[in-house]
Amino acid sequence: MDIAPGIHDNMHPRIATDGAGNAMVIWWKASDQSLMFSKWNGSAFTTPVALNPGSMPIAGASWMGPDIAAHGDTVYVVMKQIPETDTASHIRIIRSFDGGQSWSPAIRVDYIGDSLSRFSTVTTDDQGNPVVAFMKFNQSFGDARWVVAKSTDFGATFSTDVHASGWSSPGSEVCDCCPGSLLSDGSTSVMLYRDVNNNIRDTWAGISTNGGTSFTGGIDVDQQGWMVMMCPASGPDGIIWGDSLYTVFMSGASGTNRVYWSASSVTTLQALPSQPVTGTIPGLSQQNFPGMAGDGNAVAMVWKQTVSSTDQLLMRFTNDIAGGLPMYCDTVDLGSITNSDVALTAGNVFVAWQDDNSGTVKFRSGTFSPVNTLTPENHQPKAVAVFPNPSQDTWTITGLADELPVRAEVFNSLGQITGAPEIQSFQGSLRVMMKPYDSSPGIYFLKLVTGDRSIIIRLIKS
Repeated sequence: MDIAPGIHDNMHPRIATDGAGNAMVIWWKASDQSLMFSKWNGSAFTTPVALNPGSMPIAGASWMGPDIAAHGDTVYVVMKQIPETDTASHIRIIRSFDGGQSWSPAIRVDYIGDSLSRFSTVTTDDQGNPVVAFMKFNQSFGDARWVVAKSTDFGATFSTDVHASGWSSPGSEVCDCCPGSLLSDGSTSVMLYRDVNNNIRDTWAGISTNGGTSFTGGIDVDQQGWMVMMCPASGPDGIIWGDSLYTVFMSGASGTNRVYWSASSVTTLQALPSQPVTGTIPGLSQQNFPGMAGDGNAVAMVWKQTVSSTDQLLMRFTNDIAGGLPMYCDTVDLGSITNSDVALTAGNVFVAWQDDNSGTVKFRSGTFSPVNTLTPENHQPKAVAVFPNPSQDTWTITGLADELPVRAEVFNSLGQITGAPEIQSFQGSLRVMMKPYDSSPGIYFLKLVTGDRSIIIRLIKS
């Protein structure tokens, strides 16, 4: 169904649910640079209202814009004032404590002096306080990084922001046109973002184990090694399930924009090799704009793809992530689709998306049977660990079967084969050796092929 007539526009819809499980949707209206809000009232969506003051236009586009998070009937929406190049334009948050029926005035989040900011995203902690992330720059839009600010009084005030990105190397920045996602579960907070390390634009996760007070480590959730000189304007999404971090993201490393997913261990800071969300599809020209949501053991991924010049909105779903993700995909819609978002709650799945044929935000719902066969505390993905990394010439890899691969190749960041390393099986692990004169210091990718299975592992040579 359409959430509202096309006069209300449809850019970059985001979705959350209130305490009763009703869908709440926000989007950006380009004609007057407004933040629109509508809510399911049990029989229809309410007439959209603009949440930003008329004197405060906000930033948005088809690929980025305001964000929403809810904890029961406590709802938070974050937005960025424009012009973005003005140090007087700030990240603002508005709050509702009655499920979106009434809203507080906008409150400033980013107390950053003469720095610039953009790309706000929000989540909630277990008490219902907002945790906000945004991209921060110097006055000339340099030194791009993601930072996080917390509130302990339900959004009335915010702490000084802390640095959450920069884990690939000391000199890395973040992709300054790609939005990010902030996740929270218990004491774990995760900042998902696209990194820039010598123009390798992989997706990384900054990890906090104290609820976002500080970020002390990072995970390379995306081992594609996509080297591109321009910003892809596409960000990641994910969920936390116990010690496991599940992530979806887009990469064009294969030569075609594809959506991948990965599983990581928050404790070990190690990721399993990322995998495409679909197998080979005849006529597939691109995939992009992934979203992800979870509720209990249920997990859903959505993304847009184009097959034989037709846009498709697909979902990959499981009601029990403990058993893994089935390869089967549901078709949510066919047509002129751009961006989408998904939410799960109490046996319901909600999807909202930008339909550029009708000019509206469209909505569809479905149901599933919740299960709880395994708690997340008892489930940890088996991670592939590499150490030491960096190394001059020898790496040990654990988490693989105790067998020698039939083929091993090393690629540089340009995708060029630099050599065939020596591989030894050693006490349930693999020992990889590269001769010092074979390659100069830098980032390399080891491809191991065993039977019909292959994985790619990122190696850093010092």
